[in-house]
Amino acid sequence: MSARSAPGPASPASAPLTPTGLSGRIALVTGATRGAGRAIARELAASGAVVYCTGRSTAQAPSDYGRTETVEETAQLIRAAGGTAHPVIVDHLQVEEVRALIQRIDTEQGRLDILINDIGGEAYVEFGKTLWDSDLAAGRKLFDTGFSTHLNTSHAALPLLIRSSGGLVVEVTDGTRGYNASHFRENVFHDLTKTAVDRLAFAQGHELAPHGGTAVSVSPGWLRSEMMLDGFGVTEQTWRTAAEANRGKTEVVPPYEFVISETPAMLARGITALAADPQRTAWNTLSMSSFELAQHYGLTDVDGSRPDAWRFITDLETTDAATLEASDYR
Repeated sequence: MSARSAPGPASPASAPLTPTGLSGRIALVTGATRGAGRAIARELAASGAVVYCTGRSTAQAPSDYGRTETVEETAQLIRAAGGTAHPVIVDHLQVEEVRALIQRIDTEQGRLDILINDIGGEAYVEFGKTLWDSDLAAGRKLFDTGFSTHLNTSHAALPLLIRSSGGLVVEVTDGTRGYNASHFRENVFHDLTKTAVDRLAFAQGHELAPHGGTAVSVSPGWLRSEMMLDGFGVTEQTWRTAAEANRGKTEVVPPYEFVISETPAMLARGITALAADPQRTAWNTLSMSSFELAQHYGLTDVDGSRPDAWRFITDLETTDAATLEASDYR
């Protein structure tokens, strides 16, 4: 589904990812409190990277998302598995806080090799509203949270990242370049935010190339995150049955399309393999899905499947759901 500006690598990496594949590398994962960010931080650390995990939520001061997860918990999970993690409370809309974070990484490590911009802002989407019916303040909050945070972080972090050749920036968004180019994404603010994040990766890739760096945008499929499971009132044990029961129905939760969902682990595994790939510059400026990364590097989700969500969702637009089996896309 992705629209590539140049051919990507043609076959899986010859050497499998090892538990020490990122040893000596320094990574920053923003939005590491939960969901994809937490999973990415854990996978990078499991492969040997020293990971700085940022988020706003603490046990004493949760963010306005109203969730119980904290960035300290993410670090605890990493340390319990034998990895190295530094949790840092940062509001990436506050430029001075971001600059202080990068200065700390520079002081403590002297380098930054991997930047994962994974702050999304999905909690602020006003579904079903036109631009003129939307709350302008809420729309701007979505754009600032989902895009300006990425811009602020890259602006502060790239001087440190380019100090060593081979740096990697991953912009996590919603929808591949190809899918978003032909689909309106819910409302104007969400559409602009997610396409802007992809374009930021494209632009950064051009500026990083002379320094031996790589920037890409990566989209998961339908992510089975903690927030999504709770929002649909299902669990890891019940989601598939609940989604399948809604085949052919409209305005129900979870929608039938949720049968193609994936855990955050598949995205995290693909990004970690990309970070460890000595040929990663071949991906520079490109957009890819978690499925494409998993296919290229020979990876799967935790259940051993490899969901191709964007192809499944696109095919549902022209095919009767009664005849379309999610198992054919895993």
